[in-house]
Amino acid sequence: MTISASNPDETRATTSAPRRSETRSGESALSRSSPLQEVLVRLDRVAPMDTTVLITGETGTGKEWMARTLHRRSRRGARPLVAVNLAAIPEALVASELFGHEQGAFTGAVQRRIGRFEVADHSALFLDEVGELTQEMQVSLLRVVQEGEFERLGASQSRKVDVRLIAATNRSLDEAVDKGLFRSDLFYRLNVFPIHLPPLRERREDIPLLIDFCLQRLEARLGRRFSGVEPASMERLVDFSWPGNIRQLQNVIEHSAILCDDAELRVPAELMVDKHAARPASRLDTVMQNDEQQMIEQALKETRGRVSGPSGAAARLGVPASTLESKIRRYGIDKGRHRTADRE
Repeated sequence: MTISASNPDETRATTSAPRRSETRSGESALSRSSPLQEVLVRLDRVAPMDTTVLITGETGTGKEWMARTLHRRSRRGARPLVAVNLAAIPEALVASELFGHEQGAFTGAVQRRIGRFEVADHSALFLDEVGELTQEMQVSLLRVVQEGEFERLGASQSRKVDVRLIAATNRSLDEAVDKGLFRSDLFYRLNVFPIHLPPLRERREDIPLLIDFCLQRLEARLGRRFSGVEPASMERLVDFSWPGNIRQLQNVIEHSAILCDDAELRVPAELMVDKHAARPASRLDTVMQNDEQQMIEQALKETRGRVSGPSGAAARLGVPASTLESKIRRYGIDKGRHRTADRE
């Protein structure tokens, strides 16, 4: 398959019908674009070392795939990569998930549990969505990153571990640091060697390769063989903005493959509509958002910045503490300011 990045029309002409006889292996086979090739060069440089890596990029750009590629090329690659999605864990259970707990450490801890840091000893730990950590958990993580030791919940002795840390986020941690939502000392510890994954709209040359890869995997699952993608569908696929990036592309291809009865894949145009495109905020929306932010600010002021607990702001507002924390992050509210103002 020949791709010319210099002429988009030529690109479409030469990629509209991928040659199914081609075989590909390795990460570079899924990319011909300069942006991702530059990323892979950076990855090759840092992979053999134990340096902490922070992978950034929009949702669906393949941050976990990049972390696994990094680990596979490292000297620790013979051991499995331990992965944790911090956004998928309830706030109250994050410490137990990462550090483990002793029997009886809290209600429901009926037996000892080994945390992910211990499981990843002499290997690597991938912390996805690290920007979701609370301030309290950021302090705990900072200690492990700095000292290489931690304590299980309910334990009195520290444990040493040898873990390479790979973190990822779709948030701008620089902005979170400026707003006081993310600790600057932890940010600098994680951001030793940053790798930014470009969105799919910035590397359109890779779209035909990714489509071909998706089809090869679908053939085994669906028990069918595809000869390629019809030219009109390929043109739409290459031109689309892909707000959900690779994950959205995979879903569209699988959806189309299930519906299509022919060997040549046809992609319905209605599958490529950005239903979540941002619309201008109405005056009503703005008023409602301002009212909500003011209510949160007032509740934090009255509770001296406390969010959870029977006397916290969440209880006053009648919402779960996790929901309130999410809204505080969304509005960029500084809880510490209310504690400081009260002392003054």
